[in-house]
Amino acid sequence: MQSAVNEIIVGKIGAARGLDGTVKIIPLTDFEGRFDGLEKISVGGKIFAVEQVKHIGGQLFMKFVGVDSREDARALTNKFLTVDRADAAPLADGEFYTFDIIGCEIFDGEKKIGTVTDVLKTGSNDVFEVDGKILIPALKSVVHSIDVAAKKISVDMTAATEI
Repeated sequence: MQSAVNEIIVGKIGAARGLDGTVKIIPLTDFEGRFDGLEKISVGGKIFAVEQVKHIGGQLFMKFVGVDSREDARALTNKFLTVDRADAAPLADGEFYTFDIIGCEIFDGEKKIGTVTDVLKTGSNDVFEVDGKILIPALKSVVHSIDVAAKKISVDMTAATEI
C-alpha cells in the first residue's frame, strides 16, 4: 500500500454523512489521536483544510473546507488520506513504521534469508513475511537489529524455529 515514502497513508474516506459534506473516515493508523487537531491533510493527492473532526459512537468523521454538500463528499469516497512523512507521529526507540520494514533484507549472520514483503499483525507480536513464504516472528529473541536506513534486519533463525 505504501512505498519508500514521502507521504504516509493514515486513512480512507468512507461514505458521506448528512448533507453538509461531512465524511466518515476509516483510520489506517495505529495512532488513534492522529486526526484530532489536524489543520490540513492530503485527500487523493489534493490538500484540504480540515474544518472539523468529530468522534461519534466510536466512529470518526471529518468536514473539509470547501466540501459543502453530500455530492462534494461523495466525490471523495474511497480516496486515501495522507500526511507528509515529516508530520508522522514520533516513535519510541525500537519502534518502526511498517512501511519502513517492508523492503528490508533479512540476514542470519552473513546469510541472506530474503526480503520482507509484508508485516503481519497477530495481536501478540508482529511477524515478518519474507519473500511471501517465510514467516519470522518479530521478537527480541529472534530479531537482533533493525537498520531501516540500510534496509537490513539481522535475525537468529535458530531462535525463530525454536518458538
